[in-house]
Amino acid sequence: MKVLVTGGCGFLGSHLCEFYAKKGAQVIAYDNMTKHELARTGFAAEEARVHNWNYLNKLGVKLVKADVRNLEELQDHASGCDYIAHTAAQPAMTISWEDPLLDATTNVMGTFNVLETARKLKIPAACCATIHIYGNKINSELTEAADRYVRKPAAIAESYELLQGVLTPLHASKAAGDVYIRAYIDTYKLQAASFRLTGIYGTRQFGGEDHGWVANFAIRAVTGLPITIFGTGKQVRDIVYATDVCEAFDAFYRTRKPGVYNIGGGERTAISLLNCVDIIAKLEGRKPRVDLAADRHGDLRYFICDASKAEKDLGWKAKVLPEEGIGRLLGWIRDNKTVFAGN
Repeated sequence: MKVLVTGGCGFLGSHLCEFYAKKGAQVIAYDNMTKHELARTGFAAEEARVHNWNYLNKLGVKLVKADVRNLEELQDHASGCDYIAHTAAQPAMTISWEDPLLDATTNVMGTFNVLETARKLKIPAACCATIHIYGNKINSELTEAADRYVRKPAAIAESYELLQGVLTPLHASKAAGDVYIRAYIDTYKLQAASFRLTGIYGTRQFGGEDHGWVANFAIRAVTGLPITIFGTGKQVRDIVYATDVCEAFDAFYRTRKPGVYNIGGGERTAISLLNCVDIIAKLEGRKPRVDLAADRHGDLRYFICDASKAEKDLGWKAKVLPEEGIGRLLGWIRDNKTVFAGN
């Protein structure tokens, strides 16, 4: 088997590359090595950016520095592959406000180029969407409990209406990619999937305040920095560990059942931001300082996936519970503390 992973040196992409390399597949990590997010974190950006590249190099993964927005380049490197796992993205809502052109070209044209490549080569492709495409009208359906927002019913299925509420460029670009995937399934019978992912977390995630909140909280706790929470801290996600998402990609490759899928842990892995701080405090033996700030434009206060479609069609279900996953993440941060020391 030969797999091309776009965004292969990013957080989720690196896990997919490792997953398939350990299965004995030939793996191409295709990544433009951008530093847009890392430049805002205060980490040692150069060291952080090459961390996953160097890790994958030791596993024997083929590393290609190239941009998903270049169709010809993408098709050239995907030639001879059996599968495209598309994880390259502009994932941060804040960056989408500030640079909507970067957001649109990466998320819309990048996904379009993957689909065109898969169509031309007649191979399956699974792509990362996000639960943000449902919009934030969900915020109006919540009540408050002591440490989290609550909704009844708790879980939200793929049939929930898209793009409701206050929108940002990120909502538009990620929803456009999701629509293109459905269009290619319907028009060209492409074996493709759009994974509407909830809060992904895990090792090798350089989370900042813009994206990757579980990792950001863990990094700041280990390095002794205060955590900033935008809003009340009662925001809820059914977080899903990176290796579980890798299993979802592989489940789609094996089953080839095209469509859109919520990929999250459901009620079993649902935690609020405040719950996450408590888990970190328990595992670290000390509670980090938390500063509260105002809500951010477009933020979604709640999402718990109804992932029953993925379980039924793909045979996939998340396995890693929050305390176990956060424990793994904290251990990796301790082992790589110098990367987070700043420039």
